Amino acid sequence: MNFWPFKRNKSDSAAPARYRSLVRSKSDSAVKKVRAKFDSAQTTPDNRRHWANADSLSPDAAARADIRRILRNRARYEVANNSYARGIVLTLANDCIGTGPRLQMLLENPEINQAIEREFAAWAKAVDLPAKLRTLRMARAQDGEAFAVLFTNENLAHPVKLDLRLIEADQVTSPGAAAKVGSAEAVDGIEFDAFGNPKTYQVLKAHPGGGTGSTEIVPVPASSMIHWFRADRPGQRRGLPDILPALPLFAQLRRYTQAVILAAESAANWAIVMATTVPPGGEAAEVEKGAVQEIETEQNTAVFAPEGWKPEQIKAEQPATTYDMFKHEILNEIARCLNMPYNIAACNSSGYNYASGRLDHQTYYKSIRVEQAHCEAVVLDRILEAWLLEAVAVFGISRTGASPVQAHQWFWDGHEHVDPVKEASAQATRLANHATTLATEYARQGKDWETELRQRAKEISLQKELGLPLPNESAPDDGGDGDAEAAAIEDLRSRVEEIEDAIA
Repeated sequence: MNFWPFKRNKSDSAAPARYRSLVRSKSDSAVKKVRAKFDSAQTTPDNRRHWANADSLSPDAAARADIRRILRNRARYEVANNSYARGIVLTLANDCIGTGPRLQMLLENPEINQAIEREFAAWAKAVDLPAKLRTLRMARAQDGEAFAVLFTNENLAHPVKLDLRLIEADQVTSPGAAAKVGSAEAVDGIEFDAFGNPKTYQVLKAHPGGGTGSTEIVPVPASSMIHWFRADRPGQRRGLPDILPALPLFAQLRRYTQAVILAAESAANWAIVMATTVPPGGEAAEVEKGAVQEIETEQNTAVFAPEGWKPEQIKAEQPATTYDMFKHEILNEIARCLNMPYNIAACNSSGYNYASGRLDHQTYYKSIRVEQAHCEAVVLDRILEAWLLEAVAVFGISRTGASPVQAHQWFWDGHEHVDPVKEASAQATRLANHATTLATEYARQGKDWETELRQRAKEISLQKELGLPLPNESAPDDGGDGDAEAAAIEDLRSRVEEIEDAIA
């Protein structure tokens, strides 16, 4: 392997004199050993058990095949049986992918741009690309990684026969890989070249959990495989579930909820308990020892208890007043590993005001934009490159000029503002101050500015043809009453905004 810089003159190999003077030889007696001490590096009786599982395994060794299989199974189980886990994963996929990305070409020829955009949108609808992308994002959250194979689907209802087949991480494996840690050339189902690039993926023809027992391997070239995962450590080549740190917390939340329900049911199952009122040493009516006496009662009847006994009800202690606080804190901790605020994870904003809701959403949507950028680089650009190679032959699109793969951008669904009036006012101010562009403002809403402006031009033309007033034109004179009413409404709106800002 050649390392940068690739070429260097022999005269440049030696360090400059001013730097060589700073280097001391190993025999220099003046060299002193520096000893540093950190509290976190000390092992004491108090922290010994806490750090017992800390290790120095490599990324491949820590995420070997059998470990990833256990984590996948537990994450899938929790998502399938825990409504909070299912809702969080679904919300993450819906916010990240939404109704699907939209392509905008940036070639010099506008006709070619429109043709590519139109045909790609039709192809994406034919293969149901948005739904497959949402499934990929959900698989990455619970399985740790998502795989999609690019293949030819002759039955596809579109001239371009490219299609995506989603496969689970269980199928990308090597026979006997559970006992192997991995090497520089291969790791559990993936073979790499000398430069560390994926070369071939080993895919099981049938899912190992399908009960067929088949271990037949189909080699898939890297050019036909999309592998989407998040590498948390340098050199990591297989993914771990995004909700991995929250799995114990999901289990604790379910156990605590079940324990509270069981305690409440146990207290409610006992309608009446007979307790003696006789002090120790006193005499009360005899009851059979070693057995629980039951007294059947009917509605609207009087019941006489034995002498010295008084009917009482068990006081229900569950759910305690701290039940809501516990669920709030544990859900907040669960959602933190996904950069998701509590009100989105719990789908409950009852404890939020306007300012705190906006602040939490800013962090969350910034994380969503990072996820979308990663999806563009790893998934969408790969799909577009393969689609263009097929479309050039099918539609005869010219390949002159800039590369179509490079001259494009993706648009995603915009996020609605909590206060549309304030957002519209801020948008108008930015445009008036030349601090933004129409392309940027439309992109915030996930729209193509060229498409929107063409549509707006058609609407304005039709309004003029029908004699309808445009939004920026004044209405017919009504004697001044309309202007006064509009001014009063605007003044009232300004006062309401001032009050809201003061409360926030």
